[in-house]
Amino acid sequence: MRVPVEHKGLAESMQALVDATGAASRSARGGQAVHYADTERTIAERTAAIERAAHAETLRALDVDVPLIRVRGQLFARLGREARAYHSMAGDVPVERTVYRPVGVRNGPILDPIVIRIGAYGRGWLPLTAQCMSHDVQRGPSREAEDAARQTGRFPYSRASFERVAHLVGEHWLQEHADIEDQLTQESEVPAQAVAMSVALDRTTVPMEEPAKRPVGRPRKGAAKRSVERNFRMAYCATLTLHDAEGESLHTLRYGCMPESDPDLWCAQIAHEAYRLLEQRRDLKVKLLSDGAPELCNLLQSHFPATVFGNVEQGIDFWHVIEKLAPAAELMFGHDRDKAELHRWRTRLPCANSAADELLDELRSSGLENKRRDSKQPVHEAITYFENHRAHMRFARSLRLGLPIGSGNVEATCKTLVGIRMKRAGSRWKTTTGEHILRLRALALSDRWAPAMHKLHATRRTAVRVAA
Repeated sequence: MRVPVEHKGLAESMQALVDATGAASRSARGGQAVHYADTERTIAERTAAIERAAHAETLRALDVDVPLIRVRGQLFARLGREARAYHSMAGDVPVERTVYRPVGVRNGPILDPIVIRIGAYGRGWLPLTAQCMSHDVQRGPSREAEDAARQTGRFPYSRASFERVAHLVGEHWLQEHADIEDQLTQESEVPAQAVAMSVALDRTTVPMEEPAKRPVGRPRKGAAKRSVERNFRMAYCATLTLHDAEGESLHTLRYGCMPESDPDLWCAQIAHEAYRLLEQRRDLKVKLLSDGAPELCNLLQSHFPATVFGNVEQGIDFWHVIEKLAPAAELMFGHDRDKAELHRWRTRLPCANSAADELLDELRSSGLENKRRDSKQPVHEAITYFENHRAHMRFARSLRLGLPIGSGNVEATCKTLVGIRMKRAGSRWKTTTGEHILRLRALALSDRWAPAMHKLHATRRTAVRVAA
């Protein structure tokens, strides 16, 4: 095989792999046991060296070395040449390239033509490298990502680098996500077997880092200059699910919103995506689900009006209703009969739309509305819940139409999106950085990671033109 002289470095790396393979083959002769883990490690290191050499050759070819260039209509003048390390999955790749500065701007920012042509993140993180590292961080803490990278021999970077890259990608995603998600929705096809679409909303707590109140008087010796405290605040989760005729889930999109973010704007974006899907299939029935909290019901009502979405069915999660009835049944029937009576209610509610009114009459006629147990009034609370939401308890009608009656998807999303990732022992979040991880994780859990990242990288690439 002949290798051009300009690719001499690549040829040397390839020869090193060939030599290592030959040495391993010669040592394997005979019948003795072989410590093959060392061989694997050697082959991986030589292969990574080939990968770095290939990146170096390609990146050097991407350099533009002329007196003047034009980028996005602005002129840049050549400043000189200097070396820089670009970061690949196999490690750092040092490349000497030309740098530029805006014409007429004293001490202006330095422009690297390679970075803007390939759409690198930060100071030279290659796009696929940044994508993979941020995917690791949305799955778990950066220390675990660093440890996994050390075990595999890929991404030989520190914990701080994993965090930095993930937030770079998350920040850019927040800037571009509305347009990209709109494109993804338009490009996706609603399954032929889909007959309904449900939108469910719920809340869960997130540990937030907040400034601690300064104690009265002079601070004690050695006290922290900037003390913080860990407080739990309510974040939002949502799901947009397509269902078949039996109400089974076909595909679910998941969303998250940090406590201090704007839930109205967030819900408006979800409603826009739901409308895009509805444009493809006007025959889809729409079901709104929540646990009965007034804030969630109002958010759904305001962003999914019937004038836009047609015949919208708003409902309360069936299992929250049963959960509300359980302590009332225990008070009314005692430990001997409460489970049997609760089963009777649970069986009756999905069978007839009038069951909610019948059950409400039964609760009222018990005469135990003001009866207390453990400082609570279970029957009174159940009566109030039914009075407020019985119009949304038409479970039989929903089942006949093939609509879901439970919000299990959003309940699971609260655990997988927020609980598993953001409630680790001792973890605490700030609104901005937490939003980066939450949005990236929602993207991955919605099975949209690869196409979304492909479109995100495209928004960073910029052409460089030689100026006269």
